Amino acid sequence: MQINRLLEIVYILLAKRQVTAKQLAEQFGVSPRTIYRDVDTLSAAGIPVYTNKGKGGGIRLLDQYVLGKSLLSDKEQIDILSSLQGLNALNVPEVEPVLNKLAAIFNKNSTSWIDVDFSRWGSNYADQEKFNSLKTAILNRNVVTFDYYSSYGEKTERSMEPVKLIFKGQGWYIYGFCRLKDDYRLFKVTRIKNLTCSEETFTREIPRESWSDSDSLDVSHRTVRLVLKIESRMAYRVFDEFDQGSIAKNADGSFMVKVDYIEDEWVYGYILSYGNDAEVIEPEHVRNIIKRKLEASLRKYL
Repeated sequence: MQINRLLEIVYILLAKRQVTAKQLAEQFGVSPRTIYRDVDTLSAAGIPVYTNKGKGGGIRLLDQYVLGKSLLSDKEQIDILSSLQGLNALNVPEVEPVLNKLAAIFNKNSTSWIDVDFSRWGSNYADQEKFNSLKTAILNRNVVTFDYYSSYGEKTERSMEPVKLIFKGQGWYIYGFCRLKDDYRLFKVTRIKNLTCSEETFTREIPRESWSDSDSLDVSHRTVRLVLKIESRMAYRVFDEFDQGSIAKNADGSFMVKVDYIEDEWVYGYILSYGNDAEVIEPEHVRNIIKRKLEASLRKYL
């Protein structure tokens, strides 16, 4: 207990530079006399701590003192703090106290330079809570249950051991072991409804095989290579939504985009979201599907 208290005192002094014996005594639930004995112990161990008596006095460390600085280079210290900032942005439990302690030890400002919001643009509170529940289930290894709607609107009840949240192709997915299918599956988060995080825990680890294989998707579709001609006025979307290597510029200023997507209703809707500014060049069957959808929409206005 004393060793832990001694370390905590050093951390506090590194962060605040000066505190009173009374403040430390109240924090640790001991007497001021015990705190002064701790100060003597730290001084004997070579820690440059001293006390100032009178008004405005207290327990201090020598200015510019940095604990353990020689163990890590300046860049390594910054890398460690940056990594912890990333975890803290994800609200990983008990990271913030460690971040603050190391920032004090390294004598560096732990300015919050990163923030992570798992929810999509335009989402509501319920969507944000869904992401928080999934994240908590992954960290605590809790089994989750939910209703899942396929791209055709078919509902199934699922029980899952979640292991990873993934952002892929403008959408969030949860990857884990689906007990209904007795295999690993990838579920689109927006199609998950009535999510419940149970008290049951699991021990399953992430498998070595890649989650990016389309076979892991909980849909019956395969990827399709799309060739799209997109008008120049949609340049802001083209460079936001496609990799530079998949974009070619035509002589008339339009763009030719080649991209692989899982073929489902989302893809058709995505293409249609461009209106008359996008044309499917290949494959022919997708071109025909888009044509039929446009014709069906037009008939509603005739």
